[in-house]
Amino acid sequence: MSAAVRTSAATAPGARARRRVAGFFELTKPRIAFLVVLTTLVGFLVGAPRPLPVLLLLHALVGTALAAGAAGALNQWAERKADAEMRRTMRRPLPSGRLTPREAAVFGLSLTAAGTAYLAFTVNTLASALAALTVASYLLLYTPLKRVTSLATIVGAVPGALPPMIGWAAARGRLGLEAWVLFGILFLWQMPHFLALAQLYRADYARAGFRMLTVDDATGGSAGRQSLLYALALVPVSLLPTLLGIAGPVYFLGALACGIGFLLSAVGMAVEPTSAAAARRLFRASLLYLPAICILLLVG
Repeated sequence: MSAAVRTSAATAPGARARRRVAGFFELTKPRIAFLVVLTTLVGFLVGAPRPLPVLLLLHALVGTALAAGAAGALNQWAERKADAEMRRTMRRPLPSGRLTPREAAVFGLSLTAAGTAYLAFTVNTLASALAALTVASYLLLYTPLKRVTSLATIVGAVPGALPPMIGWAAARGRLGLEAWVLFGILFLWQMPHFLALAQLYRADYARAGFRMLTVDDATGGSAGRQSLLYALALVPVSLLPTLLGIAGPVYFLGALACGIGFLLSAVGMAVEPTSAAAARRLFRASLLYLPAICILLLVG
């Protein structure tokens, strides 16, 4: 095939349409959206009565997925200039020019309206309100604070920990102590996860002007110590589902083992705060911990 033919094929209407669809999909941050839906699913299944209301579950997952995609799209719209400065984000749809800021804003706002309205009409107003709070706090608090203070990471962990509460609210129509425990587990897990990521991409965050803890303290000592403290606090909090009766002894033993493993990885980053290998081990441990805890909650 000649170069002219290849160029013509690449610019054909069908190819352009596929690239645009792929760009809109990327705007939703699908990997993060998947974790949001997964933890919403866990919150629903742990809190739901039996027999399981399958249709209600599907409605909850669809509405939450729409809201999660909205947060991702609007975050990329708000941070499009910073994304262009960072190597790991410069190929996203907006800095790469595949989509325009107006398209991203309209898309994100439409998903926000669709997700919250869908939850309100098919699930309940509490689940809808929690989804709206998730999007609003992520965009209006966490996103702008990233340029102001390293405490933004703590603020950002709040919307990140709300999805299991959305699932619980969808299943029961109210919140209880159990839902707050699920929130606490996810909140505490996020801190070592994001601090390890911040250490790995410290130069990128500094270039973009984000006040991450690893940027403010280039030695990594503060991030290492905080990762250790949050991982340590996670161990007892993660055992509470058994004490509250929403999980059994299998969960208790599994959560204890997972918590100790995660804690040991955090110890590594605390001992070697400038080591990229230690930060990478902690980050990978966090990626293993969350699905393991989710599975244990469902089977334990």
